[in-house]
Amino acid sequence: MPSPNAQDSNVQGHYNRQGLDEAILAALTAAGKDVYHLKLEDLAPIDEFHIRGREATRELASQVNLNSNHKVLDVGSGVGGASRYLASEYGCQIIGIDLSDEYCRVAQSFANRLGLASHVTYRQGSALEMPFDDNSFDVVWTQHAAMNIADKPKLYSEITRVLRPKGHFAMYDVLAGPVSPLHYPVPWATDSSISFLVTPDKLRELLEASGLNILNWRDTSEIGRVWFKEVAAKMQQQGGSPALGFHILLGPDFRVMAQNQVLNLNENRIVLIECVAQKLPA
Repeated sequence: MPSPNAQDSNVQGHYNRQGLDEAILAALTAAGKDVYHLKLEDLAPIDEFHIRGREATRELASQVNLNSNHKVLDVGSGVGGASRYLASEYGCQIIGIDLSDEYCRVAQSFANRLGLASHVTYRQGSALEMPFDDNSFDVVWTQHAAMNIADKPKLYSEITRVLRPKGHFAMYDVLAGPVSPLHYPVPWATDSSISFLVTPDKLRELLEASGLNILNWRDTSEIGRVWFKEVAAKMQQQGGSPALGFHILLGPDFRVMAQNQVLNLNENRIVLIECVAQKLPA
């Protein structure tokens, strides 16, 4: 297995797309959007980079009771869709951390365009060595990020460390299903060298060992399957992929990545889990 630093470099390489903000702006223009007067929903087809997009973000957020007094950390913030939505909807202060410096740059650029710079900031860094003090955040949030992280005990230990006592951890992730191996490539990995999935049982064990008490746990795999069918039907009706979509983030291989993701889900090689946990008091 590659060293942690080599793994980080390989993960960064997988997501690295230079000139990404320019490509997104061009796609927005092609989709008929006014790039000088963008709305949050204009970006939703690309900046909610996880299965079920904005719908999944809304559902997870509704379980955490966010408000404007909360300080939130988004681990694996990507191009910033979820964090901008949370800041806009709930008025909370959010810091996003992501391995990809290009994603962080793009995320901040669009936060500025949407007038959210006073609520959202982004920092390039590793989730295994987060540059934040102990007990810094009321909520730690992550969606579709842990799949690229091999050292799960360290990940959840770091999340618990920066979370305040009785604070909430909200996650929505792709986990290992009962059937293996995966069909590659998938959106988070071209092969198994940067794909590290654990089973639901193992995840529960890891969270509890890190000092987190699981409050809500839901398998959303079937909901994900229905969503993919609806997306496929819509694309067929429209005659192909829309101008604005995840293909901009992942390049020409995205079509086969998406097909494999659906196949893995349908064959129970992956499962989708939504979870909210609370940090136990010291």
